Amino acid sequence: MLTIKELTVKNFMSVGNQAQAINFSDKNLVLVIGENMDLGGDDAGARNGTGKTTIINALSYVFFGEALTNIRRDNLVNKTNEKGMLVSVKFIKNGVTYTIERGRKPQIFKFYANDIEQKSENNEAQGENRETQSEINRLLGMTHSMFKNIVALNTYTQPFLSTKQSEQREIIEQLLGITLLSQKADILKEKMKSTKAQLTEEKMRLDTISVSNEKIQESIESLKIRSTAWVTQRTQDIQSFSEAIEELEKVDSEIEIAKHKKLQKHNEMQTALRSLQKEKAYHEDSLTKAESTVSKTNTDLEYTEQEKCPTCEQSLQGDKHQHLVSKLREQLTESTDYVTKLKSDLAKIQQGIDEVGDLGQIPDTYYDTIDEAYNHKGSLKDLKRQLEQTEKKEDPYAEQIEEMKETAIQKINFDKANSLEDLFRHQEFLYKLLTAKDSFVRTRIIEQNLTYLNQRLAYFLGKVKLPHTVTFQSDLTVTIEELGRELDFDNLSRGERNRLILSLSWAFRDVWESLYQQINLLFIDELVDAGMDISGVESSMAVLKDMSRTQQKNIFLISHKDELVSRVNSVLKVVKENGFTNYANDVDIIV
Repeated sequence: MLTIKELTVKNFMSVGNQAQAINFSDKNLVLVIGENMDLGGDDAGARNGTGKTTIINALSYVFFGEALTNIRRDNLVNKTNEKGMLVSVKFIKNGVTYTIERGRKPQIFKFYANDIEQKSENNEAQGENRETQSEINRLLGMTHSMFKNIVALNTYTQPFLSTKQSEQREIIEQLLGITLLSQKADILKEKMKSTKAQLTEEKMRLDTISVSNEKIQESIESLKIRSTAWVTQRTQDIQSFSEAIEELEKVDSEIEIAKHKKLQKHNEMQTALRSLQKEKAYHEDSLTKAESTVSKTNTDLEYTEQEKCPTCEQSLQGDKHQHLVSKLREQLTESTDYVTKLKSDLAKIQQGIDEVGDLGQIPDTYYDTIDEAYNHKGSLKDLKRQLEQTEKKEDPYAEQIEEMKETAIQKINFDKANSLEDLFRHQEFLYKLLTAKDSFVRTRIIEQNLTYLNQRLAYFLGKVKLPHTVTFQSDLTVTIEELGRELDFDNLSRGERNRLILSLSWAFRDVWESLYQQINLLFIDELVDAGMDISGVESSMAVLKDMSRTQQKNIFLISHKDELVSRVNSVLKVVKENGFTNYANDVDIIV
């Protein structure tokens, strides 16, 4: 149930700075009549220009931001005061009391739920907030065009049947719930966009993972190649080291070194022996010479002692003889001592030779020098060390490969993508059901609700005693027939048109309330008294009375006909005086 409770108007059109409030809580049929005191009032029959239509224009403005008729927003501001225009309305929906305040100069647009202001997430200027307006439209459950057809009927508003066929179709689609399908389709379309965006994002994520995995796999393959090359090289190195060791081990380095040491000693002793033998030969030669010298000296001494010259055997006497003897004795002593020394030396040399003894066989070596033997030993040790180190080495790429497999490569789970894909296909299917003209959903809704619309329209046409048959076709076009003749709306008289306008509005309202929600308020502006004959007025008033009584509606009938006062529950008099409009009635009016 949508219950409009109260409308308050200030500096709106003919309403001045003194706020005027109208209570809509009663369930009455209210006649709204005017009295223009500036034109003489009741005595002069002045009914026009009082501000009766201002009520529905204010209601239209506060709900939708525009008047019922084509009046520019700035022209809605009271021309005398030129500022401070403010319209507010209170209504109840599902137990929540809502208040809308809308104005200009300054621009105001506020929306309250249970006295708590509702603010949108964006920071649009007051009076221009689309989000707030969308929320109001949602709560009302109707567009401005629907408002003009089921809540505020006005002679200045272009009748439904005078509008373009496209506009008629739009209103009928709204009424029958087709627009709701379109709205749901729009919502679904946004969800589809979101789903598609999520799906695209998920596919991009999966593609990113896939590309990353491919690159990582390429790296792994590259590492595997390196690993294979490393293992191959290690195997080759081990084989090379092993072969080199095997080759070196053919020669026992310790034995080779020992042989070289023995050879070195043999060479040293041989050198020493050769030196001793050479020295022995030298001493033996010297000894022979020395012994010869001693023998000769002895002989010479014997001759000399016999006073004979050892050379010429002549007789020697005197000092000369003594000198020669002394000299030879001295030489003999020296030679004898020398021979003794040589013999002693020869004995020592012989002792040395004896000590050297037999050198034996010369050692047979592999290498020419001991340094080479030591190098052999060092090389063998180094090769064994390198072999051991090589055998202990682990593949430096194996750990990287395993780590990349375990941590770097991500598992690809297509569940989310598949779920989003299924959701998107389902949403596409539903979207086609909601939007396709030949969709059984649209067809079914039109068939069901169009039948009810035609039934209610026929009912009200009968009530207002209009003999015409008006039918909405399955393509949502309208046909008007009288006695088998098809007519245009403009073929009808003014009174007939007004009866048809009222019947259409009531039928629209019944369909709307059956599909969406009840609404307590209805305005009819000069449609009953404009060109309507007595029969039309009577039958129309009967419908309105029944609607007010049985459906508990608050119906405001704007009219110039004072004779209708006796046929309503209450009267709202709109008085214009000194250029400003005031509202007063005999029942419920708040000033």
